[in-house]
Amino acid sequence: MTTESPRWFKSSYSENGGQCIEVAANLVASCGVVPVRDSKVPHATALTFKASAWSSFVTGVKGEQFPTL
Repeated sequence: MTTESPRWFKSSYSENGGQCIEVAANLVASCGVVPVRDSKVPHATALTFKASAWSSFVTGVKGEQFPTL
């Protein structure tokens, strides 16, 4: 177990009126997880994904595998 705190960041592409998520990628090496939270509600519970699942999701987004609204 680690006592390392998440270091949250938003993408530089997040200039869309606050509809953003924040990611704490610094926990991948020590815990193997990527916490994700809603930037509008930073004190709410974060979702935690296995690093491999997050990587697959990011690959899918970059490959435009998800429809946009």
